[in-house]
Amino acid sequence: MAASMAVASCWVVRGCRDQRLLLGWGRRLCSGGGRAAADARTHFGFQTVSEEEKGEKVYQVFENVAKKYDIMNDSMSLGIHRIWKDIFLQHMNPCPGTQLLDVAGGTGDIAFRFINYVRSQREHQVRQKLRTHQNLSWQEITKLYQEEEHKSLGGSHVVVCDINKEMLKVGKQKSQRLGYSEGLSWVLGNAEELPFNNDSFDVYTIAFGIRNVTHIDQALQEAYRVLKPGGRFLCLEFSHVNNSLVSSLYDLYSFQVIPVLGEVIAGDWKAYQYLVESIRCFLTQEELKELMEDVGFVKVDYRNLGSGIVAIHSGFKL
Repeated sequence: MAASMAVASCWVVRGCRDQRLLLGWGRRLCSGGGRAAADARTHFGFQTVSEEEKGEKVYQVFENVAKKYDIMNDSMSLGIHRIWKDIFLQHMNPCPGTQLLDVAGGTGDIAFRFINYVRSQREHQVRQKLRTHQNLSWQEITKLYQEEEHKSLGGSHVVVCDINKEMLKVGKQKSQRLGYSEGLSWVLGNAEELPFNNDSFDVYTIAFGIRNVTHIDQALQEAYRVLKPGGRFLCLEFSHVNNSLVSSLYDLYSFQVIPVLGEVIAGDWKAYQYLVESIRCFLTQEELKELMEDVGFVKVDYRNLGSGIVAIHSGFKL
C-alpha cells in the first residue's frame, strides 16, 4: 500500500510542479508582474482550485488548528522544529536595536526567540561595559544596571504580522502567559499587501508560512519593499529532501502518521493532510532562490537542515 501511495503521490507532485511552472509564466505575462487574472488556478495541497478559493481554504485551515498549533508542531516533528527555529535565530544573529518584521508568525515562536536572543546580546554588552569600569563603586554599578534594565533590548522591536485573527489571538495569549511585552507588537496583515511603509525594517522573517501564500512572488516583492537598504530577508520553510532513503521514510511518516496525529490531537485530519500535500507542491530550494533573485535580493543562498526537510533561505536588499 505504501508503495502504491508513493507512486500516486509522485504523479500528483509532478502535476503540482507543472502547474507551478504554468502559473509562473502566467504571472510573468501579466503587466508589471502583477496579480494573475481572477480566474487563475493554483494548488491547495493536491487539489486544483481558484486563487481566491485557496486563500479562503488556507485561512480556514489555520483558524481551525490555531489553538492546537504549537502542540501539533511538537508532536509532528518530535520537538525538532524548536531546534530548527533556534538555528534560524543563530543564522539571523540579530543585535540590540534590530527592527524585525516576522510575517505569518501568529503564535510568536520566532518573535519570542528574537527577544531572548537580543536580550542575551544586550546583557553581554552591559557586562563588557562594566569590565571596562573596574573602579566603579557598588552604588554606581547598581545604578548602571537599573538604567540598562529599562532598555534591555537596546531599542529592538519585533512586529508579528499574520493574516489570521485566531493565530494572532493565540500568540498574544502566549506572550502574556510567558511574560513577553517589551519590544513586541501584533498586526493583522496580508503578506501580499503589508500595512507598513517602505524601508521600515532591518530584518524580515517568515517561518513555515511562505508556502501558504497564494502569490509568492508578490509576498517577496512586499518583503523587499518594507526592508531598509542593507536589510535581510530570511525564510525557514519545508523543502525538498536530497537523500533518497530519508525521502522514502519522510514520505511514509508524512502521509501515514501526520494526518492521524492531526485527527487525534487537533480533531482535523484534512488540515494536516493539506500540510503534507502543500510541502510536496512547494518550490524547490533552487526555485525559491531564483524567485528571490528575480525580485531583487542579492547574495541569495540557502542552507539545508535535515537533508533538505527544511531549508533556510537568505537574501539582502542593497
